[in-house]
Amino acid sequence: MSIHDTSTSSLAQLRAGRGSADKFLTFALHDEVYGLPILSVQEIIRIMDITPVPHVPDFIRGVINLRGKVLPVVELRTKFGMEKIEDSKRTCIIVVQIQAGADTLTMGLIVDEVNEVQNIAKDNIEPPPSFGSSTIDTSFILGVAKLQKRVVMLLDINKVLSEQHLTEVSEQIQ
Repeated sequence: MSIHDTSTSSLAQLRAGRGSADKFLTFALHDEVYGLPILSVQEIIRIMDITPVPHVPDFIRGVINLRGKVLPVVELRTKFGMEKIEDSKRTCIIVVQIQAGADTLTMGLIVDEVNEVQNIAKDNIEPPPSFGSSTIDTSFILGVAKLQKRVVMLLDINKVLSEQHLTEVSEQIQ
């Protein structure tokens, strides 16, 4: 199965769900809007002190202590190849649950700002774009939503990080 086929099957599962719309938490990175299925979001917290962890990929900013539980924190800007910026009062950490094989990991995702929870009609969600090359990985994109004049990339949080990265992070924080 190709990378694009995997994304298309995720979109088919999304469209086959109940109701005519799904809820997505939308957030900003740079000038772009992204969305996560609301069911994968555990909570949203303000940016806090993050302890760096040596020998992890550069997009892992470190770990936080959230009510006694140590969680790895991913800087999505860096993961997506965007320039780093200073945290602002709008910078947030979205706490999500990710499936890594048989394990469920709780992680934080640093985003520039959280926008809102949006109902997105299934008819407004298109498959991920095809770039005509099997070397471009779009498997982490559930689909592309058309909202008014904006395009929102809907992310499959279970595929934003590779299973290898998740295993490395999990081993390093234990």
